[in-house]
Amino acid sequence: MTTTPTGPRPPVRSTVHGYPRIGPRRELKRACESYWKGATSAHELDTVASGLRTGVLAQLREAGVDDLPSHTFSLYDHVLDTAVLFDLVPSRFASPAAAADRDEELRRYFAMARGDQGAPPLEMTKWFDTNYHYLVPELSPSTRPRLVGDTPVAEFREAAAAGFHTRPVLLGPLTFLMLAKAADDAPDDWDPLTLLDQLLDAYARLLAELRSAGATEVQLDEPILATDAGRAATGRLEHVYQRLGVLTERPALLVSTYFGSIGAPALRVLKESPVEAVGLDLVTDDEAVDDLVQVSGLGSTRLVAGIVDGRNVWRTDVRAAAATLGTLLALADDITVSTSCSLLHVPIDLDAETALPPELRGALAFAKQKAEETALLARVLSDGGEVDDVSATRPPSFTDARVRARLDALGPQAERRTKVRGLPTDTPLTTTTIGSFPQTPDLRRARAAHRRGELPDQDYTKLLREEIDRVIALQEDIGLDVLVHGEPERNDMVQYFAEQLRGYATTEYGWVQSYGSRCVRPPILYGDVSRPAPMTVEWITYAQGRTDKPVKGMLTGPVTMLAWSFVRTDQPLGETARQVALALRDEVADLERAGIRHIQVDEAALRELLPLRRERHQDYLDWAVGSFRLATGGVAPTTTVHTHMCYSEFGLIVDGIEALDADVTSVEAARSRMELVADLGRRGYRRGIGPGVYDIHSPRVPTVEEIEESLRLAVAHIDAHKLWVNPDCGLKTRRYAEAEQALRNMVEAARRVRADLDATPPQAETT
Repeated sequence: MTTTPTGPRPPVRSTVHGYPRIGPRRELKRACESYWKGATSAHELDTVASGLRTGVLAQLREAGVDDLPSHTFSLYDHVLDTAVLFDLVPSRFASPAAAADRDEELRRYFAMARGDQGAPPLEMTKWFDTNYHYLVPELSPSTRPRLVGDTPVAEFREAAAAGFHTRPVLLGPLTFLMLAKAADDAPDDWDPLTLLDQLLDAYARLLAELRSAGATEVQLDEPILATDAGRAATGRLEHVYQRLGVLTERPALLVSTYFGSIGAPALRVLKESPVEAVGLDLVTDDEAVDDLVQVSGLGSTRLVAGIVDGRNVWRTDVRAAAATLGTLLALADDITVSTSCSLLHVPIDLDAETALPPELRGALAFAKQKAEETALLARVLSDGGEVDDVSATRPPSFTDARVRARLDALGPQAERRTKVRGLPTDTPLTTTTIGSFPQTPDLRRARAAHRRGELPDQDYTKLLREEIDRVIALQEDIGLDVLVHGEPERNDMVQYFAEQLRGYATTEYGWVQSYGSRCVRPPILYGDVSRPAPMTVEWITYAQGRTDKPVKGMLTGPVTMLAWSFVRTDQPLGETARQVALALRDEVADLERAGIRHIQVDEAALRELLPLRRERHQDYLDWAVGSFRLATGGVAPTTTVHTHMCYSEFGLIVDGIEALDADVTSVEAARSRMELVADLGRRGYRRGIGPGVYDIHSPRVPTVEEIEESLRLAVAHIDAHKLWVNPDCGLKTRRYAEAEQALRNMVEAARRVRADLDATPPQAETT
């Protein structure tokens, strides 16, 4: 039972930090892609966006949420929006028009995100330790932050016209600058934080405009405070919020933090600053309450208590959450109940999922249900009553004794491979791809028809084999060295395996934004994991039978299977990862028995799950690396193990990458200008590396000369016989016209560099 202390206290209100942008049926994805194709106008795109924004506010109001956020929407990415808002646009995207119209504004905006011929896009990387990708701002000493947009004000007014008074949400200035990178033309020792005071001037002007429009409170998101770098920046934090706090022409300020505790020093700075409210994540770890105790509570500063998990789909234990909130009543005079972070990271509405098992469905909450939970908790705390009418449903438990016994029987040798391993590389700069090839509308329609039972198994199998035949023939014609089967049978690199593994459930409408218009349906891992039957062998062996060149087997690694799923919380992640690894180990063994000698186990999310604080890195890497090695440790010396990693800063996990013991690691490198390759060279990296030379997240086709330049940068740091040449990622989201030309350019660039290497006397490897 939760009781309210004696004396007057403001009623407990509810809010959320943000909400999914994509729409219940991915309306935003379809609207953007239609606009990119030229099929719809800028006005039509803006109309869809406006409808989605007001629809979110109506849904939150219906859920009982008191304080509604606005400006949490984006056509592509909120960090990109912030850069555009303050005119922080690299010169290569500058508009040639003196007075840009809406189409010109959108052309420039989407060019920054997706690239344009002659203008590579901004670098893309993971938003902290989530699977959302943001676009990295490029800043330099010549950058001059200034307020040039009015989107936060316009969306506030749009909401007001629809009958909603909202709290505009802005990315905090400290987080924005600490996530930015120095542009290529900036001095090596230049720090984007040099621009802090100029940026604060622009924020001050925006706050004044929001107040003039009628906003009474503005939310400034500072998730950087949950990182080591953010925790160390208390001096700058104090400078930012003293300066913004003393402004007279501003709304009330809520400084919101999430993805972990921020530490007592940073919390003390915020408590002693003039800001009116502080948001804390009470879900990610247990330290946030300890921080509050250390600073003797927040006093008159309102606490926005993030007690409902914004990143996982399990229903909140309302009784336990209410008890935690009850203890906070002694640490803050005014409390608002909230989600731990934006609900951007979960699907929209559980009510749409009618096919889930009832016992599992009863344990789940998506964004709509989590909004209802925050409203319920606020009522419970305000009333000081019992929580008897609220079920504290927990995830169903599914235990497989056979899986647990097998894991117990495996010794440390299961994670070790023989030191002499891998197939020799006949030529330097071996060319390949990451795995998937473009999936045509016909292929997607056929998969959907097969799922609905409208396309017989034999017809579907025939169609898939014909697609594999086409992909194999195309790769041979292009001249690639190591081929793939193209993955026509796969809807998603995680969902495909989740549908075949015991212990997983999948959804029909559980879409979550990954980046831009790219959405995924993370499966739900709720029980012990096992593999009832082979999952990929049929398709890989069929492909290998169509060519004399080697074909890679393609699997998704255990860490990525966890990172891109909603995972059970009743046991440590490391234990769950080992169960997934054991299932993959069986698949690897079957592929090897079928004669496949290149096996790729993608760990695209290895960097993503790395804890935000360095003190927790080693524990994570121990189980993450161990699970990968468990999956691959049983292969013969003649089998080459590959892995692949997606967009992330890899500098923090270079040692972990090497510890994976993979023969070849392919990584993103096109947008980041081969930065990781230089780092690996300095460290004396000895294994194979495949730096991506073709940015598949952009529709632009890189020229032969661009790719050649990237490869020459790479061979300056890594022995060419250890270098593989490949795109940044799979090609599923691209069109054949783009992908085929880019691959032909890639093979030609590799041929040119290879020819020069053949004509040059060998030199010692750079270390």
